[in-house]
Amino acid sequence: MQNFGIFFNPNYKTTQPIFDLLEKLHSSKDLHFFMFPKQKKLFPDFIKSLGKNKLDCILSFGGDGTFLRASQISLEFDVPLMGINLGKLGFLSESSLSELEKSIDDLKKNKFKVQQRMLLKIVVKRNNKIIYTSSALNDAVIYKGKEPRLIDIRFYSDKRLVVETRCDGLIVSTPTGSTAYSLSAGGPILSPLMDAFVVTPLNPHVLSVRPMVFASDDRLSFELQTNGSECILQLDGKNSQNIVDNDEIIVTASNKKISFIKLTNKTFYQILRKKLHMGKR
Repeated sequence: MQNFGIFFNPNYKTTQPIFDLLEKLHSSKDLHFFMFPKQKKLFPDFIKSLGKNKLDCILSFGGDGTFLRASQISLEFDVPLMGINLGKLGFLSESSLSELEKSIDDLKKNKFKVQQRMLLKIVVKRNNKIIYTSSALNDAVIYKGKEPRLIDIRFYSDKRLVVETRCDGLIVSTPTGSTAYSLSAGGPILSPLMDAFVVTPLNPHVLSVRPMVFASDDRLSFELQTNGSECILQLDGKNSQNIVDNDEIIVTASNKKISFIKLTNKTFYQILRKKLHMGKR
């Protein structure tokens, strides 16, 4: 690997030590770093505009939110993605700034794997017409919005009723997203190499409505009764679409997958133990 795209958290302030390290790697290891058009004002001169150069990897500098934004660029350019954690948790990140030089050496020595991760495809229908389509790496969240009252959601799998419940909303997550918002709401942890959905209700009025796991070839659909209030569809932590009474939200597995760089000296379970303190007393 020699050509790296650089994606930054634009709100990160202490950038000079990062640029110093990248310039050192540029000179000593004959690496080439490229910026993306929306971030061209963030970088010094040795980081070039992409042009027609073919990238080998995209490095995302920031936390998990930055990584999720970078995933859209990874899909656009069909290039694997690796996260460099500058945030607090950085669960999706494979390396840190202090480990970056060694991680680059591992990449150049082919000491890595490329993992394919599942994406959600989300469609919103209103009056039987599609009004919104998008994708998500972590999760799609149907949330009640500003109003304090519960909403009614009727949930189907392959057009068969699963449950009707009153709640604050629900989360549909990928295995990658099972360690994010869904986990905080009581959902299970799935291996990121699986293809499956986790549906996790948010504060259901009936306690027997629990998180459920569905096969990735299922077609999940959700019908809303919002009692006149406007709800919100959030994708990967961003408010993406307002939804109203009788809207239908359809979630399926995307026919695209995103490629993650996985260094061979770390396992998913090591990361769980280290970053989520799993099993510690």
